[in-house]
Amino acid sequence: MLFKEVNHLPNIKSSERSVKTDAERRARNFAVRSTIRTVSRKVVESVTAGNTDEAKALLINASKTIDKAASKGVVHKNAAARKKSRLARKINALAN
Repeated sequence: MLFKEVNHLPNIKSSERSVKTDAERRARNFAVRSTIRTVSRKVVESVTAGNTDEAKALLINASKTIDKAASKGVVHKNAAARKKSRLARKINALAN
């Protein structure tokens, strides 16, 4: 669900504007979170297939995506660090 439908608008002008910007922000955050899930899934799929080199390359891309989301405030910085750490642990377990 990208856009929530608004059944009523507030009476205050600034509140009307914030409803619009909230919808735009929600849609953008949804897209970024979806991208994070996609890159994470690609790393996990590569690990389960046993492709260490491909997984390491995908981890670099995933880390970049996750860090960018954290810098924009889509995910908390600690949550971003946790996600990256879990992906890295999976790759390290494969290498050993």
